[in-house]
Amino acid sequence: MKYNVLLLGSGGREHALAWKISRSSVLGKFYALPGNPGINSLAEEIDGSVGDFDLILRTVVEKNIDIVVCGPEDPLVNGLKDFLMSSTEVRKDLLFVGPGRAGAMLEGSKDFAKEFMARHGIPTAAYRSFTAGQKAEASAFLRTLRPPYVVKADGLAAGKGVIISQTLQEAEESLEHIFGGQFGTAGAKVVIEEYLDGVEVSFFVLTDGHGYMLLPEAKDYKRIGNGDTGPNTGGMGSVSPVPFCTEDFVEKVRSRIIEPTVRGLESEGLDYRGFIFFGLMNCGGDPYVIEYNVRMGDPETESVMLRIDSDLLAHMAAAARGDLSGERIVVSAQSAVTCIIVSGGYPGKYAKGCPISGLESLEGITVFNAGTAIKDGGLVTSGGRVLALSAVGSGLEEARSKVYAQVERVSFDGASHRDDIALDMINWGKRR
Repeated sequence: MKYNVLLLGSGGREHALAWKISRSSVLGKFYALPGNPGINSLAEEIDGSVGDFDLILRTVVEKNIDIVVCGPEDPLVNGLKDFLMSSTEVRKDLLFVGPGRAGAMLEGSKDFAKEFMARHGIPTAAYRSFTAGQKAEASAFLRTLRPPYVVKADGLAAGKGVIISQTLQEAEESLEHIFGGQFGTAGAKVVIEEYLDGVEVSFFVLTDGHGYMLLPEAKDYKRIGNGDTGPNTGGMGSVSPVPFCTEDFVEKVRSRIIEPTVRGLESEGLDYRGFIFFGLMNCGGDPYVIEYNVRMGDPETESVMLRIDSDLLAHMAAAARGDLSGERIVVSAQSAVTCIIVSGGYPGKYAKGCPISGLESLEGITVFNAGTAIKDGGLVTSGGRVLALSAVGSGLEEARSKVYAQVERVSFDGASHRDDIALDMINWGKRR
């Protein structure tokens, strides 16, 4: 069977998914809403917003869509799956990759996620949650912890709702800002938790609600500057595989975290069919959950997709149908490295509409569009994170050298990137 696919989203993650979907042997017609210049070179563009559920419904009906793939988290947390599946206009056999509103609470509420982990014995940092009316209790709890201090807005805050403070005064100020409306309604409740000291890693599964398929792991680089300095961003690059993810470590992740999560969702009656992102901390060889996401990560997806050799669309369709048992993922032995080129001033204020040049000179590089647009027939910047340059090699060193040998060929006014993506993991591998 061939599937007519509607992909929702407009970032680098969605371009990487589109790149992989476009190579599927079971792809029929391919549509993207709203897409970006890179995505729309692979799929037919549907102009609009992923928050416009009525438009998505009309598109599903008019384009005879078989499977909806939702890239970003907001539509999932806001109940897009429930909205579509409850519509009398939609075919009963419509497939949807992603959870309904109830399952999406794993990402939509950090308090919900922490309580879920506690119920199912999943290792995570000790924590307590507080509302604005409990500010005094929250401050008192902070004083029982040792620095650094971790304060999180409970709801969705576009990846910016986690504040790590080195001093008690800074932590109390961050508490004041969140309760004062820094993240809008997302900060109506805060989660304060102990700081986990270790190295972060991202794991991903595709689940049918009963079993799961483990995708390649990845590590991303969140801070703007070399050596992990400066403010947090949406991600400045990623690598896959991750050298410290040995068979022993992966088995711990499976048995202590992934399997209890999938069993927990099923036991609580949450019909979850789609991706689960596990943001983990490797603390001396033991994995702890920092956060769940209910979709793929960005910029990890740009590296992960390059390492999946089997048909991801077929896997997603099987998961959405509720039976992955006949699917087998094939993961490449090659390594992937992704470097993000960002606008000058990002993650603060930055210019838009800057013409981009040099892409035609790249060789052996896969380019994913993140914040781009077409203006007067040419490609221009339209976001903070503009392009993801990804390459594969026999190891991280070779993949990295391919990217960095050519990254300077891409130019636009104010363009910048980190120079040290993958170096820490290359050195980690050499130490061992």
